[in-house]
Amino acid sequence: MTLGASQTAARSTFIFCVLVALCEGIDLQAAGVAAGGISAEFHPTTAQLGTFFSASTFGLFIGALIGGRLADSIGRKAVLVTSVGLFGFFSLLTPIAWDIASLTWARLFTGLGIGGALPMLLALVSESGSAARASPRVAMVYAATPFGGAGASLISLLIAAPGWRLIFIVGGVLPIILTPLMAFGLKESAAFINVRAESLKRGNFAAIFAGGRALTTILLWLSFFAGLLLLYLLLNWLPLLLVSNGLTRTEAAGAQIGFNIGGAAAALLIGFLLGGRLRNWGVIVTFGTLPVLLVVLARAPHEIDIIATVVFLLGCSVMAAQAFLYAMAPIPYPTIIRGVGVGSAVAAGRIGSFVGPKLAGILKSAGHDPARLLMDLVPVAIFTSICALLLAWETQKKTAYHAKGETHGR
Repeated sequence: MTLGASQTAARSTFIFCVLVALCEGIDLQAAGVAAGGISAEFHPTTAQLGTFFSASTFGLFIGALIGGRLADSIGRKAVLVTSVGLFGFFSLLTPIAWDIASLTWARLFTGLGIGGALPMLLALVSESGSAARASPRVAMVYAATPFGGAGASLISLLIAAPGWRLIFIVGGVLPIILTPLMAFGLKESAAFINVRAESLKRGNFAAIFAGGRALTTILLWLSFFAGLLLLYLLLNWLPLLLVSNGLTRTEAAGAQIGFNIGGAAAALLIGFLLGGRLRNWGVIVTFGTLPVLLVVLARAPHEIDIIATVVFLLGCSVMAAQAFLYAMAPIPYPTIIRGVGVGSAVAAGRIGSFVGPKLAGILKSAGHDPARLLMDLVPVAIFTSICALLLAWETQKKTAYHAKGETHGR
């Protein structure tokens, strides 16, 4: 492949991955912003609503494990295209659900598709283009996810609660359109093609702990678990918590849009910072402010301007934290095991994203008001920050090594 063709392939890969991340953002946010209409129509208990929120993320866990392992054997492109088609198809089936149980099953199968797609986005973007810019590229692709979430919140703001099905229809149509386009236009990872002849067993789970990778792998898992527990609890429950705290449905949806817009901007910013001299400061500020903002939101007066500002800043911190973690995930692993390495990290996060909404449901059922529930999350945020800062320390040398192209297996 010529240099020009290689650059064109890298650009098209980046664009396709941004579009898929945008679709995932819509779908991942859909359950939370549709919760009001779903509750009014099906009248689920708090426990049932928590299970509904967690169903997609449980599917994500299974999909990430399976997709990551398959990607090291049959390739990144095949897994990504198939996964995007699956989550589009099952998202379109969600609006025909007739009760909370059928709705929950539809979300479970949608999650399987999203789970298979997400590790492939990280692997493909990391393996395309300049190795020195791999981490910033991954963070910038992730930034499309909160933009998609803001789109879902905007749809919910423009429609009445009984029209909640439209959110899932939009979330399904877009990936269905993308699937054939990627099948014909997306190039397979050149790094994956170049290592097909290597003798190391593909998809070797034990290999992600070998070669000095054990500590980094464990820190990745812990950071993803705790970080996604926080993120998914907030994505799914924040609109309801804000309404129960005195905001109108429109004000809560507006605050949720701010959460996503702030998160998208911060994810883009951290992407730029990871490639420059301010990398360490960006990481420290991101994780240092996470527990502080939860405390501020829990104690903020019930005034829309103040709450919206704090929610915006919280979105910045939470989403920038996720962008950092996704940027770090491909670094420790050579090409031949990158799929299973990234897939296992994403799967660890999906356990957290499953636990988060269920945990909020349990705490709310136990009588915890919004302020107390947010304070319950502060120790989790502190744990997340500690693990992530240790991860940043561990990967700094690997990042420099990675920038020289030696960890790409190229």
